[in-house]
Amino acid sequence: MCIGLDVDLQKIPEFLLREEDPIFAFNKAIIDATHHLAVAYKPNLAFYEAHGLKGWKALEKTINYLNENFPEIFTIADAKRGDIGNTSGMYAKAFFEDLNFDSVTVAPYMGKDSIEPFLAYQNKHTILLALTSNAGAYDFQTQIVEREELYKKVIKTSRNWTNGQNLMYVVGATKAEYLREIRKIIPENFLLVPGVGAQGGSLKEVCEYGMSRNAGLLINASRAVIYASNAEDYAEAAAAEARKLQQEMAAYL
Repeated sequence: MCIGLDVDLQKIPEFLLREEDPIFAFNKAIIDATHHLAVAYKPNLAFYEAHGLKGWKALEKTINYLNENFPEIFTIADAKRGDIGNTSGMYAKAFFEDLNFDSVTVAPYMGKDSIEPFLAYQNKHTILLALTSNAGAYDFQTQIVEREELYKKVIKTSRNWTNGQNLMYVVGATKAEYLREIRKIIPENFLLVPGVGAQGGSLKEVCEYGMSRNAGLLINASRAVIYASNAEDYAEAAAAEARKLQQEMAAYL
């Protein structure tokens, strides 16, 4: 299980807004209550960048807290970056060196020279958007290009990039029926699977079609876990919700 730290100040318990850093205070409590149930945390950068310098400092404090106290936890910067090579190199430096995330999500639209600067970090993972959970995914990702869906072409092409063995892929839980075809192309790569819970994805179907010999799935839950309560028991409620999901995953494993 991966827990998404998508902190919306309009949804967190109101009493936290009196804290000097309400975003970090919320994250710390969620992490303390759930770290024994999750193998990864995924802050979505938009929820931090929206608050400017304060948000960036909250992100930095969150990743430092995880790295210092729970070094075994896998960290994902959900940034969806991807630009020309020198720009991507700066993004990679920001997330892999300055903030010391274990991985970052990237968009493949600009091709290999926009992704290989991330892959140059051999002890880090780059998570490529392949088939996303949103409704607009059908606008481009499933379109047929030379008798093949575009998302398949993206996955197949990316395997030949330098250090392509360090790639993971985003496949939305709402597209679970596509996982059987995806596993024919990348049978062993880990998949980051958002969309279980609030977006309506089926964990049963994801596991049925997407599980590999080494599990191969990072199932992300964000809103369903972190906003299980907006009262003073929010951390305990998050842990209870995470435990339900973890127990369901354990049964499939």
